[in-house]
Order: sequence, then structure tokens, then C-alpha cells
Amino acid sequence: MPDNPITRLQLDGKEIILIGTAHVSQQSADLVRKVIEEERPDSVCIELDDKRYETLNNPKSWESTDLVEVIKTKRVGFMLANLALSSYQKRIAQKLNVRVGGEMLQGIESARNVGAELVLADREIQTTFLRIWRSLTLWEKCKLLTTLLFSFGEDEEIGEADLQELMQEDMLESVLHDLRSSFPKIGHILIRERDQYLSHKIKHAPGQKVVAVLGAAHVPGVMEELNHTIDLDAINHIPPAGKGLKVAGWAISILLIGLLVYTFTGGFYEGLRQLGVWVLWNGSLSALFTLLVLGHPLSVLTSFFLAPISALNPVIAVGWFSGLVQAMVQKPTVQDLHNVHEDILSLRGILRNKVLKVLLVVVFANLGSTVGTLIAGADILGNLF
Repeated sequence: MPDNPITRLQLDGKEIILIGTAHVSQQSADLVRKVIEEERPDSVCIELDDKRYETLNNPKSWESTDLVEVIKTKRVGFMLANLALSSYQKRIAQKLNVRVGGEMLQGIESARNVGAELVLADREIQTTFLRIWRSLTLWEKCKLLTTLLFSFGEDEEIGEADLQELMQEDMLESVLHDLRSSFPKIGHILIRERDQYLSHKIKHAPGQKVVAVLGAAHVPGVMEELNHTIDLDAINHIPPAGKGLKVAGWAISILLIGLLVYTFTGGFYEGLRQLGVWVLWNGSLSALFTLLVLGHPLSVLTSFFLAPISALNPVIAVGWFSGLVQAMVQKPTVQDLHNVHEDILSLRGILRNKVLKVLLVVVFANLGSTVGTLIAGADILGNLF
């Protein structure tokens, strides 16, 4: 615990008490209970949104996830990032023998015990992720997702002393520690904007005495932002997908189709040969990447046959179809859903878990098709010029 985890403020006739916590510390949970019971506030604000509140109170709600809907609504990347984050937090909690989100659960319980109004004070995590996602370039997105997926291997033992370092960072920011220097936008959206959101919710919580349970990394920022007027609409707005990417996608597709058609001007067999190059590179690499994550043979075949077609249309992706086939032929079970947070921590677990395998098939089939498009396109251009 930090030397002074409790901060008292007076603002517009309200007494605001900020409790800086570690997200995986039993000491933090005990402190939350003690402060709320002694202060008996009118409101208790906790660093959760509606969805995380539901998940924390009902961990089994995850088991009702509709994977088909996740794929159709293009939320595979978001789902993988969210799983990686929650699994990282759970792994630390297990090593310290504490419950994930124990301080938030204690805040909920103590608020109920003293009759205080509970305020869910954090911005929706999906909004945060989407604002980060839309701010990144294509290369940055690939780098970020790769880091989230493969930075959760076994590491050294974590003791209570290590909590001091964790206390200085937001949980997700600690996952992205090595990327913060490369992506300054992540820190702003992840920490600064949420400081603003949290401060607004705390400042407008009902009653004259408010206790706020926050990750310690947010306390300095929230203290600063409490004196400012916050435009919630601005930091809740999800920027639309970049028009430049859409235009580039269509331009590349039209160019590729034009090149393939143009090859037939050099003779029917030459055009047929170049078309074969396109199909083989694109289909084979998409199928190979699907096979790398042990996709079902039908998913591999789907990747092979549909990748050359989907690569010419920027509004569809082969991974959607390969993932749907994977989900149908190797249907995830309730047990797979139950084990997903454990299995994502190791390569063996990832490849064994049918839920994670479906998500990886979507990602890797698309990745293989992208690589195939680059190679086949370069081959066709080389032969023409």
C-alpha cells in the first residue's frame, strides 16, 4: 500500500474521499471496507462500468457469449484484447492468493451495508478500446494485438512488494508497458480521458459525502480534473473508421482486379497463369495460417477457396467465414468458455480451447490472406513490368 492511500477534498460543499487501491491487493479491499464503514458516505463511486460490474458480480455471464455474433459484429479484436487484459489481472491475483477486483467487490458490498448509493464511475471499456483502436495505424494495430496476445507467458513470482510498482500504473497500461513509448496516444486515451470521466462522475455523485474507490494510478489525475469542466460527449465519442482506409481498400481492390484483367491482354493462357498465381498465393497462405492455429480441415479449405475472392472485396474478410465454419464444426462448449481465462495464458491452452481457436482462426486467416495479397500482387506487377 502507498504511504497515504486516502485523499480528502472539499469541492462545492461536498466532501470527497479518494481511496487509491491496487486491483489485486487484499490490503486494498480491507481499507475500502474500513473507510466506508467509518465514513458512512451518501455515495460510493467505483472504477467499473456496467459490463465489468456485471462480469464481476456474475463471472459465469461469460459463458453465454455468442461467438457467431462476435464474428458478425467484427468484435473479435476487442474480445481478444479484453480476454488478454482480464487474464493478466487474474494471473496476478492467483499468485497473490486474492480475488480479482476484490477492492471493487468490497466497495459494492460496503455501499450496500451502509445504505450508500452505488455509482459506476468508469467509462465503458469498449469505448476506451475503440477510441484507442481507431487512433492507431494498421501497423500499430497489428503490433498492439500481437503484444496483447503473446505477452502473458509464465514469469517470475509476484509478491506483495511488487504491488508498489503495480500501484503506479493502470492495469491495462501495465500490460502495454513496453508499447507506451511507441504509442503516446494510448496513454492519453487510457489514463487521461478516464481520469476526466471518473472525476465528472465523482463530482456529480449524489449526496454531500462521496467515497471513490480508484486504482492508485488514477488518483493524481482525478484530483486535477475535479477542478475542470469535462465534456463527456467528446471523450465518449467513438471516431468513425477512417475514410482514408476505406478509399485505400477500394482503390487497391480495383487496382488488383484491373491488373488481373489486364494480364489477359497478353494472351488467354498468360492471364490464366497470373490468375492461378493470385489464387495459389492468396488461398494457400490463408489456409496455411489457418492450419498454424490448428484450424479444422473445413476451416482450412474455407480459407483456401474464399481468400482469393474476399481479398478483392474490402467489405468482407475470409476470416469471418473461416471462423464461422470453425465454430460450427468444433462447437465451443460451456467448459471451453469457463476455462478461457486460464487457457489464454499458455500456447497449449490457446490451441486447446475451442473458443480461443475460433478467434485465432478469424485473425490468422485474414493475416494469411493479407500476406498472400502482397506477394501475389508483387508477382503480377513484376511479370507485367
